[in-house]
Amino acid sequence: MKNVQRQILHIDVNNAFLSWTAIDRLAQGEKIDIREIEAVIGGDESKRSGIVLAKSMKAKRKGVCTGETLYQARLKCPNLQVFKGDYQSYKKHSDKLYNLLLKYTDKIERFSIDECFLDMTEYLRNDSLINKAYEINKRVKNELGFTVNIGVAHNKLLAKMASDFTKPDRVHSLFEEEIPNKMWVLPVSELFMLGKKTLPKLYSMGIKTIGDLAKKDKTEIIKKFGKHGLLMWEYSNGIDNSSVNYIKEKPKGVGNSVTLPQDIYNIEKIEEVLLALTEQVTYRLRSYNMYANVVNVQLRTNEFKDFSHQKRLIRPTSSTKYIYKLAKELLSQMYKKGTAIRLVGIRLDGLIDKGEMQLSLFDNDNNVKQENLDKVIDELKNKYGYKKITRAGKINFE
Repeated sequence: MKNVQRQILHIDVNNAFLSWTAIDRLAQGEKIDIREIEAVIGGDESKRSGIVLAKSMKAKRKGVCTGETLYQARLKCPNLQVFKGDYQSYKKHSDKLYNLLLKYTDKIERFSIDECFLDMTEYLRNDSLINKAYEINKRVKNELGFTVNIGVAHNKLLAKMASDFTKPDRVHSLFEEEIPNKMWVLPVSELFMLGKKTLPKLYSMGIKTIGDLAKKDKTEIIKKFGKHGLLMWEYSNGIDNSSVNYIKEKPKGVGNSVTLPQDIYNIEKIEEVLLALTEQVTYRLRSYNMYANVVNVQLRTNEFKDFSHQKRLIRPTSSTKYIYKLAKELLSQMYKKGTAIRLVGIRLDGLIDKGEMQLSLFDNDNNVKQENLDKVIDELKNKYGYKKITRAGKINFE
């Protein structure tokens, strides 16, 4: 797996502070969406030092800029409405986004409260990176109530640059072959990690665009700017080998769901989708070295009606076989024949560390055999790639 091309996404919440404040106000019964009026998020307006932290599109059109004082903003936009920020609320919305993204990969770097890098390299299964980006974009909007830009690339730099293209609510790719047409034409000031103090020196060298910098002799740039010069030159050429710096936290639950490309009426087909999802979540469960106590199955009809059933396992386990068996039982209890299903999901809760299990729970030889089988399958997936090894009967729904 060492030579596999990396698959990276950068998620950037559009106008995060204003959007999240708007969502909270609407939830409290407010009729006006502050995203649709001349509004900003700022500090104490009675102090001339209070600054604009976020602005609506209508305020932006009046010339209001992030970082300027509220006094200056009011001069440009007399009808401006100012709302205070709420860090705890923003953290709540940020965590909701993070938890949704955990359904796609465990390798998430929280770059800031409203930005994340995702390493999808080992998590695409049978899908493409661009398709996953569009799926995430749609789910964030429908399930969380705000929009994101998503950059799609093979490294963090290009993903970050791509997410800054046209906003809001867009998905942009920036693959290596797209660099000349999409990135080199941009002003050099838009290159990631380029400081304002560096710009006059670049301009004096005749460097106005990112392409100008990319085509300059590397030695000359290093001589002028030192180590930072090398970084600038590499970035201008789309070179970035940095890793997605994720913290592998112990989760409280693991789950996944899939919106189907078409309605399914046949319970056998739903079971095949459920098997694929069960295999994914139990694979992740075992990677955390944990067991689940509770299985929850979710269904959504084509009329957007949601149903869910959950049940406690006889004993905590990470076994794909036993968890899928209980998931099938839950599905049979809740599914009504002839119902058109559009979404299928499974979630495992009541997680405990494997080390917490008492030895007596392993006295059943079948449990030991099943755990060893799952371990072998996981090792094969890690060695040859997740989608190379699969269980019989699993539908290719992605």
